Amino acid sequence: MQYADKQHITSSRSTFFRIFLNVSNIVLNLGILGIFKYYNFFVDSFVSAFASVGLHLQPSTLKIILPVGISFYTFQALSYSIDVYKRKIEPTKDIVAFFAFIGFFPLLVAGPIERATNLLPQFYKKRTFEYEKAVDGMRQILWGLFKKVIVADNCATYVNMVFDNPQSQSGITLLLGALFFAFQIYGDFSGYSDIAIGTARLFGINAMRNFAYPYFSRDIAEFWRRWHISLTTWFRDYVYIPLGGSRVSKVKVVRNTFIIFLVSGFWHGANWTFIAWGMFHAILFLPLILLNQNRKYTNTVAERKLFPDLKEIFQMGLTFLLVVIGWVIFRADSIGQMLEYFGGMFDMSLFSLELLLHRKIALKCLIFAFCMLLIEWIGRRNQYGLEILNINSKWLRHIVYLIIIFCVILFMGQNEQFIYFQF
Repeated sequence: MQYADKQHITSSRSTFFRIFLNVSNIVLNLGILGIFKYYNFFVDSFVSAFASVGLHLQPSTLKIILPVGISFYTFQALSYSIDVYKRKIEPTKDIVAFFAFIGFFPLLVAGPIERATNLLPQFYKKRTFEYEKAVDGMRQILWGLFKKVIVADNCATYVNMVFDNPQSQSGITLLLGALFFAFQIYGDFSGYSDIAIGTARLFGINAMRNFAYPYFSRDIAEFWRRWHISLTTWFRDYVYIPLGGSRVSKVKVVRNTFIIFLVSGFWHGANWTFIAWGMFHAILFLPLILLNQNRKYTNTVAERKLFPDLKEIFQMGLTFLLVVIGWVIFRADSIGQMLEYFGGMFDMSLFSLELLLHRKIALKCLIFAFCMLLIEWIGRRNQYGLEILNINSKWLRHIVYLIIIFCVILFMGQNEQFIYFQF
């Protein structure tokens, strides 16, 4: 990606030259990403295909280390180039601001994937310390730490034991392993996002929201509007809409949806399980598209009530169950392990609590996950769960802060790397 080229994308009067520069920049960025992330995957798949017909090749693969967060800052750089090409924004002449946008350290390794229209103007302005904004940032960091080191890392202990040896586990153990992975990946990734957004706020920078309580969704479409918002909106704006979006025939809308989920799965990594995960969600999305129900739920669940009604409970429960099934596909090391996992989970041992292993760890994970969901349910109208403490009662705020800090110190799980660092 070359900074100078972006200056010419809008300044050139030649349409052909502008298109050439834009396409070249996209190919260059995706080419670098492809070499680091997907070269060995395609080589291994190519070799396996030939081996299936009796031809054994001896290819050479690359032994290179995948740069942390390469998918995130590559997509961030691409969004800038495309927006400049489309003349949605003016190319920046401040090279320091440009590289600050690409490499702003809280967001660098796992997002949110920011847009230049939001982040760049903030780097142009002189910032002064704002106490209230800093307090809010620290509060969000604390909530992110709770989700990461209390919920995600404790669940990871159980999940790793189950997924490392699924063939010897009972159905009920495998079910809990899948359930705890759902809590692990949410606590891990949304926890990172909270820490990153809160840290940015300490510097006077407002980063975009990345999660909006996705496990309270009433259908799969709502889930994807609430999960990894910066990525789903990126694919919407730069892939789905250019393909025609929803303003085309129903057949093409279905095609566009499958393309989006296929690309989303492949973005997560070079493994057939990620592609299968994307296709699984595309299939779940299909009935909503055909019935024109994919924009049915855009409000907050139980908006003016403390508790959801029976219909909402059923909808959230069903959606969450489908998401958990999808997370098994996502977490599995291979298609074979995925099928083995489902085969073991859906047998008669699913209904036998006596066969449940690691009960103390499971109980601890359930308690922590329940506390997380309870706080987020109460604060579901806010930007993040702990924002409910933005109240006048100073003593109540400080008591809750101390409780969470002590929980982080006393109950933190094993030091687990953030899951999305691998992407």
